Amino acid sequence: MQILLSKNPCIAQLVFVGLLLIPSISMAQESGPLHAPAVLDVPRPLVAAEQLGRAPLSQYGSLEPVIQAMRAQRPLDLNSELWRSEHPGSNYENWAQQARAVLDHGLHYDAGKLDLKATTTAKWETDDFVRETIEFNTAPWFRVPGYFYTPKNVPLPAPALVIFHEWGGPMLFGADRVSGEPIHEAIVEHRDRYTSGRAIADWYAAQGYAVVVIDAYHFGRRAPRSLGGLPDSYDPATLDPETLNRYDSIVRDQLYTGVRELNWAGTTWAGVNYGDDRRCIDYLLSRPEVDPERIGCTGLSGGGWRTNLLTALDPRIKAAVSVGWMTTGDSQQIYNLSGAVGTFCLLPGVWNRIDIPDLIAMAAPKAVMVVSGTKDRLFPPSGQRDAARQIKAAYTWAGCPERFREYAPEKPHCYDAEIQAEALSWLDKHLKQ
Repeated sequence: MQILLSKNPCIAQLVFVGLLLIPSISMAQESGPLHAPAVLDVPRPLVAAEQLGRAPLSQYGSLEPVIQAMRAQRPLDLNSELWRSEHPGSNYENWAQQARAVLDHGLHYDAGKLDLKATTTAKWETDDFVRETIEFNTAPWFRVPGYFYTPKNVPLPAPALVIFHEWGGPMLFGADRVSGEPIHEAIVEHRDRYTSGRAIADWYAAQGYAVVVIDAYHFGRRAPRSLGGLPDSYDPATLDPETLNRYDSIVRDQLYTGVRELNWAGTTWAGVNYGDDRRCIDYLLSRPEVDPERIGCTGLSGGGWRTNLLTALDPRIKAAVSVGWMTTGDSQQIYNLSGAVGTFCLLPGVWNRIDIPDLIAMAAPKAVMVVSGTKDRLFPPSGQRDAARQIKAAYTWAGCPERFREYAPEKPHCYDAEIQAEALSWLDKHLKQ
């Protein structure tokens, strides 16, 4: 029986409703980069539908003009390109510090003191690596499951990668999508579609990298139980296709509940995931097999988004490959906001000041490759090209243009074997040489 799971690795729901529920933070009394300027006297020009090169896939009906009007009044005053034009002669780091501060504040998350209390519960060994099933604390309220790989046949300590699984696909699986032998036919189908059948965490470990990968919040072993008809306990690996599909649909239906509850708790989905992802670096640093000066990250789709955030803000990341999540906000809004800019992207107080390419622009001088398939239906090529142009200009401004690469293959939304080879070459160049 075929499993009827979503084929959209960035699917999301109720974007505008969720946006309205996130509490705004008043900054009227703040100074410096967190002080948001007033709306513009003259509306900022927006991207016209005919400029996309594709027909828009998602609009907001009769309320679309309202959203467009609101967006046109947002200044994007900390977009690297606009800020540079308004501050001739100023230096890159001055801008980057302000942009990072706005992004970090906008996540609204504090994971507390570092207290990993990491444990290993199982080991699996191949000719190329040893994989451990692990758990560690990312916050006082989270104990997160995942896997750690020690590569064989290479000198230790080795370079290391934080690898992120995708957003879309079977939500009842997280790290297991990219790690280990497939434990369900849904994972086989997912890998065949997006990664040339490979478990990319295993593949990178076989190429000589220590690797850590965890279940993101609301995925895999961290997906909800006892909610919306879900049982108190279930093991997705043992579910027949029909039951897996039914449970998966329920978990997706609870996305709105998840966003609402996190907002009530005073945080954001992006903030929770960023907090967890930073703790992955802390875990790597706790392992003697890892070289602390050679740490990178990579992921597809929602994993590319998490790559963007971690690379933007954590100085311990030295190199990154972001796959299938780069565009400009204005082109994406008019094209397909509800399909790609999902619950994990909602950051009021951020996107009115910086733009999506600024996540990588503020990462300089880290070595970053951004992969944008020209046949990726989630993002219009015009938005992909403009984002890459802005990042390239920012890296040139920072004095290190050679440390950014745009790779735009004629491919759909994927991290296939050819992209993996290009990514490996980039990471080897900056983490092994």
